[in-house]
Amino acid sequence: MLNVALTGNAAAGKSTVARWFQEWGATLIDADELVREVERPGSPTLGEIARQFGPQVLLPDGSLDRPRLRAIVLEDPARREALNAIVHPAVQARRDQLVRAARTRGDAIVVNDIPLLFEVLDPGAFDLVVLVDAPEAVRRARLRERGLEPAEIDRLLAAQLPPGAKRGRSHIVLENRGTLDQLKRAAWDAWQTMKKRAGRR
Repeated sequence: MLNVALTGNAAAGKSTVARWFQEWGATLIDADELVREVERPGSPTLGEIARQFGPQVLLPDGSLDRPRLRAIVLEDPARREALNAIVHPAVQARRDQLVRAARTRGDAIVVNDIPLLFEVLDPGAFDLVVLVDAPEAVRRARLRERGLEPAEIDRLLAAQLPPGAKRGRSHIVLENRGTLDQLKRAAWDAWQTMKKRAGRR
């Protein structure tokens, strides 16, 4: 089984590529979905978040107020690290379970969609690292379209390693600088490489 990490900075197009890989036959493990799973109301993870960050990060129904928590941690690197120390071990444990299950089933390729791969994990733990990158101006425009304010965008991008620091540690870099069709062709070429690698294992 080929265990792939797919990453990219905010609004680079990573989620689009992840969907294509899934359509073409990969088993997709989405880190954002795992975060929502481990932070569900009543979970130990959410309880620890509320203990450390206060009840103001909870909505009346007991679920997490994500915009409020994001605003807190983007302002303060120490609090961001504290949040990561709570959430990421739980997410990693769940990811490990899903990867083991995929291996047991005999799945050929598992794609782990991990936005903060280089920031919080060891990329060397994966057989292949695929980075999706787009120019910063394009990513900023997409984030504005998603409703983020310029100051929020600045903080979000500052919290991530710059793409240049990730390129040298990635096996495949998909450039999202043109049309969607161009990105899809590049992703298809990457998929063929992944299939060849999986076939040799």
